[in-house]
Amino acid sequence: MSFDVSNPVELSFSEIEKARARIQGFASLTPLLNFPVLDEHVNGRVYVKAENLQRTGSFKFRGAFNRLSLIPQADRAAGVVACSSGNHAQGVAAAAKILGFPAVIVMPEDAPALKIQRTKALGAQVILYDRERENREGIAKQICAERGATFIHPYNDSGVIVGQGTTGLEIAEQCEILGVTPDVLISCTGGGGLTSGIALALEELLPECQIYTAEPARFDDYARSLETGERVANSALSGSVCDAVLTEMPGEKGFSVLRRRGAKGLSVSDDEAMDAVAFAYFELKLVVEPGAAVALASVLSRKIDLAGKTAVLTISGGNVDPAVFERALTQYAAGEKTPA
Repeated sequence: MSFDVSNPVELSFSEIEKARARIQGFASLTPLLNFPVLDEHVNGRVYVKAENLQRTGSFKFRGAFNRLSLIPQADRAAGVVACSSGNHAQGVAAAAKILGFPAVIVMPEDAPALKIQRTKALGAQVILYDRERENREGIAKQICAERGATFIHPYNDSGVIVGQGTTGLEIAEQCEILGVTPDVLISCTGGGGLTSGIALALEELLPECQIYTAEPARFDDYARSLETGERVANSALSGSVCDAVLTEMPGEKGFSVLRRRGAKGLSVSDDEAMDAVAFAYFELKLVVEPGAAVALASVLSRKIDLAGKTAVLTISGGNVDPAVFERALTQYAAGEKTPA
């Protein structure tokens, strides 16, 4: 039982392999897809790791299920507590339901209604808070103290990170089957659990692959932190449609991995993210939420030159609010956007 950021396992390639064994049969093996329209757009090769097709609609289930599986049997009855705007919430709720212990999720009041509804539907108790006036970790700490529950950090927990790292194992193995060697990996990044987990896996399997974080403008704390070599915070806690990747600052554990790997940062505007949501629907036939479309947006808006290169990008989730999705499609159609 602990509220503090947990370190139940080492951040290592071998622990990612163990995590894959734990989640096998529960998490989905998501496809690595190639689309000629993207290849033509960049004059290179682009492969999409479609984690929007993962259980609960995002990569978060991987890390949540792995981390909850590590909780000792004696502590499970007290349950777990997590803070999330929605995707980690659903991942933890689903994992807790499968493993048979209670979950409480502290969610912001402005989280997409669909994510709140689905978290409740998975059996978790949801407690809402105000991003600007209340401290979510303070609320979670109080609940943990009252119930003796285990706190599941969304990204700064080694058990979560190695669980997300199973995405990187799959990417490397799928690339090998396809006979391609990626030069670049671009990953949607909030606190850095997914991106650092993938980077940890690729450090062993594809060490020459350059890692890029992708974030919304004004919330590009990873890009700025990687540039300076020290973790820096965002000045605001809300104010972007990309709710899935809004965090205060990089997680200490993930940042240590990405700094060591020489990762670089990219950022896109909300409009570019929304255009990517619509592009994914019209051209790729994929449903994507704005925060999970920032890597695709960085490619579509040419924030990186991929001419003659092979790139892999993550689409990290598909839990888009219907109203936001409709707005993205309407704006895109009204602008008569074209793939190129």
